[in-house]
Amino acid sequence: MEFGIYELLRLIGALGFFIYGMKVMSDGIQKAGGSKMRQILGGMTSNRYFGVMTGFLITAIVQSSSATTVMTVSFVNAGLLTLVESAGVMMGANIGTTVTAWIISILGFKVKMSAIALPIIAFGMPMMFARKTKTKNWGEFLVGFALLFIGLSELKHAVPDVKNNPEILNFLAGFADISFLSRLMFVGVGTLLTIVVQSSTAAMALTLVLCNTGVIPFEVAAAMVLGENIGTTITAELASLVGNVHAKRSARIHSMFNIIGVTWMLILMPYALDIVNYLVLNYTDMISPYTPVNEWGDNMSPVPIALSFFHTGFNALNVLLLIWFVPALVRVAEKSVKSQGDMDEKFHLEHIGTGLMQTAELSVLEANKEVAKFGEITSRLLDMIPELLKETDDKKFGKQMARIRKYEDITDRMEVEIADYLAKASQGEMSDSASIKVRSMISMINDMERIGDICYQMSISVERKNEQKAYFTPELRESLDQMITEVQKAMVIMNKNLESSYSQVTITDANEAEIIINKVRNKLRKTYLQKIEKGEVKMQTAMIYNNMIHSLEKVGDHIFNITEAITGN
Repeated sequence: MEFGIYELLRLIGALGFFIYGMKVMSDGIQKAGGSKMRQILGGMTSNRYFGVMTGFLITAIVQSSSATTVMTVSFVNAGLLTLVESAGVMMGANIGTTVTAWIISILGFKVKMSAIALPIIAFGMPMMFARKTKTKNWGEFLVGFALLFIGLSELKHAVPDVKNNPEILNFLAGFADISFLSRLMFVGVGTLLTIVVQSSTAAMALTLVLCNTGVIPFEVAAAMVLGENIGTTITAELASLVGNVHAKRSARIHSMFNIIGVTWMLILMPYALDIVNYLVLNYTDMISPYTPVNEWGDNMSPVPIALSFFHTGFNALNVLLLIWFVPALVRVAEKSVKSQGDMDEKFHLEHIGTGLMQTAELSVLEANKEVAKFGEITSRLLDMIPELLKETDDKKFGKQMARIRKYEDITDRMEVEIADYLAKASQGEMSDSASIKVRSMISMINDMERIGDICYQMSISVERKNEQKAYFTPELRESLDQMITEVQKAMVIMNKNLESSYSQVTITDANEAEIIINKVRNKLRKTYLQKIEKGEVKMQTAMIYNNMIHSLEKVGDHIFNITEAITGN
């Protein structure tokens, strides 16, 4: 039997075809149901048990455990899920990914899906050119589904047939009763294979094909399947690298869960495989998966179903065993991934990382949480102004000025980071509602950055007032405090709206706050003009006071603009 460079390239190409089809199919379903998946994750993760069901459901739908785990890490990064909730979702994703193995085993090995793949493409391709976004997405799903099974068919043909090659079979006979160390070695092979192809499903498909054609025996294939469970955690670990401490901890929990599961299964593997063998012999019309491939004759291949039994049984038992230890896993993750301090826990300026989510639709949610955090930072910046006005100690005044400058720099940086992230997210296909939301968020972050600029300019005015010894009278200070208080109330409403579901936000409260701010401004301006006419206020003081009132009114306008953008008015 010859297996040269050409045959190797053909095998790699077939695997690439399979992976591409799976990616197209997964992306299509995620785009079509992105908003629904967000609702599922938001509404079904109140505890770890619901989280398991959520992870299973989403993974079964999108046909990618990597997509679910990356999504979960991103949601933890954005503060939408706790570590305990994310652990449940990760566990459910492990069970959900076994659905893909069953689909491949039944449709890919029992049914000749490749025969109807081209008609499916003929049906799905025109849908991809439809005007309606959802129709395009479903068309992409159908085309991806067909490509996946064409790739699987090519993969089966690319793997060498060893039925009539006794020298290979004699070599493989040495693995018929593999030891613990041998099992460990093949777990490593499965892990490496998954890391290389970046897909546990693709690695599983290749393992099924290799075992089905007799290249590797059943016991080796089972050990490789365990390794693929470890390899799939690498995707979440890579996604967490650009996230905050919580995202890293979430990925660490996923890794620990899979590694612990593989460890106990390695010890019990001979017994587990005997159970699988019993199920295949007694509940299917197939022969034993231990039977050498050259002895199958006309019997149907038992390998795909047997490995699917093993894969599902292992993941389900691992969840049942470890779900009770989620709090302990969380504690270990918190100790192993140390916090970098307040900046990491409270707000992390690199909070959103490019490429963290797999679809543009889901990336919008990442930015949404960052925009809400941007609102909190502008609120803190505004609160520094009255503190600066009351400060009489020169040293403390200088420190407060430096703090305001630092926060103004933060607002500049956050605007650029979020805008860049949204621009990249917009390059992918997304629903009309998500596209509108992106435009709204770009408008919001622009207003927030302007609030930061105005607050900084107000601090400069206060500094100039002190240098010129143009002190405010108690009456002017009280009037200014009144204006600041009303603007702060409007800021509270703005932050509440930013943290709410945009569809549920109304403009009523923000409009009332804006009306009050304008009324106070008109009243203070009238009073201030009267004082100038009477000569009760120096011109220098009056100009600084007027600038402060005008600046606060402009902050109020930007705050109102943000709620307008949220409501779409």
